[in-house]
Amino acid sequence: MADSIQSPTSSSLPSTGRDASTIIRLRREPFEHGLLPLPKLIFSDPAQTLIPFKQKLLELSSNQRVKSAAISEALQISLEHAGLVLETLASVLHHESEPLATAKPGEIDSFGADVHDLLLFLYIQSYKKLLPRTHKDSAAVADVWPSTSAFDGYLSALSPLQLVRSNSRRFMPSQADEEAHQLSYLQKHMANFISLLSEPVEGDDEESLVLTMDRFEHLGFLIQFGDKGFDGNSLSQASPFFANSDPDMPAVHVPAAQVHDWLVQSIASALEHISEPASSKENGPGNADQDVVMVEACTNSVNVSTSTRNPYFIEGISKSSYVKLSSDIKGSSVKVLNCHESTIYILAPLRYATVYGCSDATIVLGAVGKAVRVEHCERVHVIVAAKRICIANCRECVFFLGVNQRPLIVGDNHKLQVAPYNTFYSLLEEHMIEVGIVPTVNRWDEPLALGMVDPHDSLSHPAGVSDVQAESAMRVDPDQFTNFMIPNWLGGDHSGSTNDNPFKLPDAYIASQHRNQKNLEEIKQLLREAPLEESRKRELSSALHVYFKDWLYASGNIRQLYCLQGD
Repeated sequence: MADSIQSPTSSSLPSTGRDASTIIRLRREPFEHGLLPLPKLIFSDPAQTLIPFKQKLLELSSNQRVKSAAISEALQISLEHAGLVLETLASVLHHESEPLATAKPGEIDSFGADVHDLLLFLYIQSYKKLLPRTHKDSAAVADVWPSTSAFDGYLSALSPLQLVRSNSRRFMPSQADEEAHQLSYLQKHMANFISLLSEPVEGDDEESLVLTMDRFEHLGFLIQFGDKGFDGNSLSQASPFFANSDPDMPAVHVPAAQVHDWLVQSIASALEHISEPASSKENGPGNADQDVVMVEACTNSVNVSTSTRNPYFIEGISKSSYVKLSSDIKGSSVKVLNCHESTIYILAPLRYATVYGCSDATIVLGAVGKAVRVEHCERVHVIVAAKRICIANCRECVFFLGVNQRPLIVGDNHKLQVAPYNTFYSLLEEHMIEVGIVPTVNRWDEPLALGMVDPHDSLSHPAGVSDVQAESAMRVDPDQFTNFMIPNWLGGDHSGSTNDNPFKLPDAYIASQHRNQKNLEEIKQLLREAPLEESRKRELSSALHVYFKDWLYASGNIRQLYCLQGD
């Protein structure tokens, strides 16, 4: 086979001799898939804002749950944005027993959100992402991005891919860097998180707050113990306060200050486990969030791990065809990073997927039950069946979507296109059922564009651009729509029942396919009946083959032909 099938690189947090189940872990999902660039959700002082907001929500709630109408009223946002808050929260919740986490399309608002989960979700909207170090040669790459960037300084005029390339590995924060940064954020704000979940002791000093086991469990939205995540024990059973508590007995109350001290110490131990503090001289004032002391990860302490908690990384694939099936992937999250001029197939049921910094590639994601994020990509075709997708800072990309929620478009985008889902493989419907994707609901053509500037980035933005709407996406013309063929790598004993696209095509696309098929048959008939001598027919056939081969190479589809020939 001309294009090789390559293996991914994989990385994770380091391991030590300490029992992994006793180490506190960050839940990455709220920070990677749960931040919304809505100015009204981002508070300069979230603690002071959310304490009275908590009381208002409880007054509007039924059984401590709130629907979009109550969220809209309390936050003074539109019903559309309140619904988006519920959908986003549902996609990053930590426990599958929570009804909002497993709600089907159209049922999310009927379940509503638990007030305490919502408070934690709203609080972290104030989080600022880790800022990369300034690149020393930015002028060399700032030359072709077709629109003026909202970013100033060295980021101006960079295309999404140029931005990624300008921040090479030694400038971009690693996975451990980001996790340390987020843990430091939690450590600093833990007192406020606990305060939002606590209640005052009756008849005692009103400053004295206590936490019940039920309220403590809500912190599982942000943290967990060990590597198993939602499949492991509850957060309370890993704590010294509520371990072995009888759920049938009256609720145990623990002083909030005691819980706070223990969690802060646990986070400090976790930070020592994954990183070493960097001096302020090494970091410089521009490297960290202003209210978080930055922790720099040890680059020599990262080991390969098969932990199901860590994402499965597919990184640096270039000019190749690459396939991974569900049996190949450990865990339920995949990250495709910095892949170029390649065709990548990930035919597996997943919870989360991220595509970052890719160009001139086709990426097929099987079934993603929670959320997909595609960021800083250029000229990439993404084919995915998912519950939801967020597209950020991309250029000239096409998205073939089977999605149960509206595609979310944020940041500085240019010439995006969306189209209905256009492929299948034998186990697709089985994978969709496993992760909860409904094939009868496809909102591919209802993109929702939010702000052009991401307020979570630790960058200074020019005044007046924070509310500028992101560029939305155009629909692919039905006459330009084609089906995508996936080779049958799942044949034999692993064959499934999916024999066609499970998402119904819109009438215009069906009609276009019928016209194209009819035109093809007519051309074939004309060629068969053309009154040409055999030598002329051979010349015509040869010319057609030459033009077809030129098209295969020019379009990049030659790689698909190699895939269809087998490994």
